[in-house]
Amino acid sequence: MRMILSFVLSLGLGVSSGVAAVRAGSLAQEADINQGLFYMAVADEIRKRCGDISPRVMTAISYMRALKAEAQSRGYTEAEIDAYISDKAEKRKIRGRSDDYIRSMGAMPNDGPSLCDLGRAEIAKQSPIGKFLKAK
Repeated sequence: MRMILSFVLSLGLGVSSGVAAVRAGSLAQEADINQGLFYMAVADEIRKRCGDISPRVMTAISYMRALKAEAQSRGYTEAEIDAYISDKAEKRKIRGRSDDYIRSMGAMPNDGPSLCDLGRAEIAKQSPIGKFLKAK
């Protein structure tokens, strides 16, 4: 999914400019878009570590396109979106939030069995994270 996430986010995106990088920080203030990225990050961590769970690829692609469209409807350019999703500090923040959530749910990042349990629970709840996953 990470490869898919990167691919989907890069669809049609141009090379970022210095101006885009400066404004890209304001995309961090878009709580709903960042929440969507968070859901996808948790799902990605689960599917990477749990062989019993696979990604819903088309759901992820559709969702990422919707997030991109929403950002663009708010006035962000493709270059600004690219700068934001490529920003290493922002990636670390999302990863930190993902790991915190995983721990809060009684699982451990990088621990396949506990992530499988979490993934099955997210699927059963039909949560925003679970919608990106399916049991094999």
